[in-house]
Amino acid sequence: MTDDSNVTSTLLMQVHDEKENLFNIGDRIKSLRIHQKRTLQEIADSSDLSKSMISKIENNHTVPSIATLVKIAKSLGTNISNLLEQDGWARTVLTTQAEALHNLTLTEKGYSVFPYAASFHEKKMQPFLFSAKKGEVVPHRLSHEGEEYVFVIEGEMKMSVGEIEYILKKGDSLYFSSLQKHGIMPVSDEVIYLDVFV
Repeated sequence: MTDDSNVTSTLLMQVHDEKENLFNIGDRIKSLRIHQKRTLQEIADSSDLSKSMISKIENNHTVPSIATLVKIAKSLGTNISNLLEQDGWARTVLTTQAEALHNLTLTEKGYSVFPYAASFHEKKMQPFLFSAKKGEVVPHRLSHEGEEYVFVIEGEMKMSVGEIEYILKKGDSLYFSSLQKHGIMPVSDEVIYLDVFV
C-alpha cells in the first residue's frame, strides 16, 4: 500500500461527531420551510418522505442521503446546491484532498459524502466526494431530475443505470440522466468516487 492510500484509509476511518457535521443541513431546511410558512407534513407529503424523517433531518439527528436531499430541495422549490451552501460568496473555492476526506459525513444509506464548494453560491453543478465500503451500503436505487457525472478515484464499484449494470474501476467514468433509476454497490472493500450533479 502506498503512503497516499494509507493516509486515505486513515482519514476515512475517522468518526465524525454529529455536532461537527459539515452539513448542518437541517438548520437550512427548517429555516426555508418556516420562511415559506409550510408545515413538516406539507414537506413530507410533497417529498414522499415521512414527517418523522423530515423532523430528524431538520433537528440534525440524521444525515440524509443525497437522493433525500434532492427530494426535499425540489419540495422547497430550490436545488441541492442551494441547500448545501454556506455563508459567504466565494467565487473560487480550493479544497485539499485531506480536507475533503476529513470532512466526509456518513449518511443514512451507509455511504459517506462531502459536498465541494459549499461557499460558492448559485452553482450550476454540485460536485460531491463519496466513499462507500463493501457491506455497509444499503442497497437502493433512485431517480431524480438532472444529470450526473461519476468518476472513480479509487477502488471498484457496480453502478446500475436503468436496466444496465456497469463495472467501474479506478479512472472510469459514467455520464447519465438522473431520471433513470440508478444506484451503486462497492465491489472492492472501499470505493472513492466523484459524483457531479447538474
